Amino acid sequence: MILKFKTYLNKTTNAAPLAVFRVFFGIMMCFSLLRFWYHGWIEKLYIEPKFHFKYYNFEWVKSLGDYNYILFVICGLSATFVALGLKYRIAIITFFITFTYIELLDKTTYLNHYYFISVLSFLMIFLPANAKFSIDNILNKKSYNQIPNWTIDSIKLLLGIVYFYAGIAKLNSDWLFKAMPLKIWLPSKYDLPFIGNNLMQQDWFHYTMSWSGMLYDLTIPFLLLYKRTRIFAFVLVVIFHLFTRVLFSIGMFPYIMIIATLIFFDASVHEKIIAIFKRVLTPFRRKIYAPQVQELYHYSSRKILLPIIAVFFAFQILFPFRYMLYKNELFWTEDGYRLSWRVMLMEKAGMTTFKIANSKSGQYFYVDNTDFLTAFQEKQMSFQPDFILEYAHYLGDHFKAQGHENVQVFADSYVALNGRLSQPYVDSKVDLYQEKESFKPKHWILPFKDDIKGF
Repeated sequence: MILKFKTYLNKTTNAAPLAVFRVFFGIMMCFSLLRFWYHGWIEKLYIEPKFHFKYYNFEWVKSLGDYNYILFVICGLSATFVALGLKYRIAIITFFITFTYIELLDKTTYLNHYYFISVLSFLMIFLPANAKFSIDNILNKKSYNQIPNWTIDSIKLLLGIVYFYAGIAKLNSDWLFKAMPLKIWLPSKYDLPFIGNNLMQQDWFHYTMSWSGMLYDLTIPFLLLYKRTRIFAFVLVVIFHLFTRVLFSIGMFPYIMIIATLIFFDASVHEKIIAIFKRVLTPFRRKIYAPQVQELYHYSSRKILLPIIAVFFAFQILFPFRYMLYKNELFWTEDGYRLSWRVMLMEKAGMTTFKIANSKSGQYFYVDNTDFLTAFQEKQMSFQPDFILEYAHYLGDHFKAQGHENVQVFADSYVALNGRLSQPYVDSKVDLYQEKESFKPKHWILPFKDDIKGF
């Protein structure tokens, strides 16, 4: 077994797939950041709000105010440098740091694909994505035809984890046997041409979409791995992601996943893509020193690198299952829900109001959430426990600073999950100002009055 593993680590492959992946990744990220700027989301999400919800243990990540624009500029430039293969190592590290910092500014904006980009860019720090077809080749006067095979396989493995875990997450009774939440979402697409007033309103179509979505996620990594089914699988990838893009506002994610799956194709395909790039760039090329082509890219510190990669993937494989440490319903308490590739599994809505009381006099008043939160922040806060607790502490600190004494913060909350009737969510007798955020179960969340079976 050890001998086979060492043999695998010494196996080499054409560098073209990783080069093409780097170019497309940089272009897509640059376009995504420009899109964020164009729509005014930098100001709306990171500058205008008076208060930002923070990830546990990342409270130190602060909004830079108007300087957030500079943060986005640095992130966008680093993505451009990644695409060009210019000072690649510095560029990808800079991109990872700035993009992840932006992601950590406010967890209200959390999306699985933002997390995916952070994880992927971290992995790319350790990959020789500039070994071929990069400006670094010209500057260093060296280009490489061959790279370790595991560097490309590592991206395939990460994509496989994302898909397969998303499929496992769909193995639950709400998704498979109630077609929830698709049964809520799809009928609202009545304005779609041809299918809006027909297919989108049919129960059988809701169940078909639920089951096919589950089967797609569970099987697509394996279909992409085998040459006989690869083209068929890629067609499925394109159809699936374009269809979800039509149905849901999920930004660049469908296009990112379509482009990413090109990594599964043989090097000959990527060599043709590089040839197309070269033809497009021909008018802009000048006479430059042709880099010396070397056969194999060598890592200078493989003994340090491989353990880092091993720990990285061990984390990716195990961390999504942390929810099993909690006994309460995952969709209700959301303990272990984020960062686990659970994609669009629930429709959850709530209404949460806060009461500020004086523990000695008994006097109290209610808070108008719009005085402190944007509409988007209030919507997210109303049904997510860690949001509710963090906001309660913010309110307690705010009114304490205003001179209020013996401050207590209570919440009245009602939440509806996947088409069920609204249920009381928070124990209104618990002073949330005295509760602390931790990885422990939140005893102040009321029990879920139903049962969702599955993973």
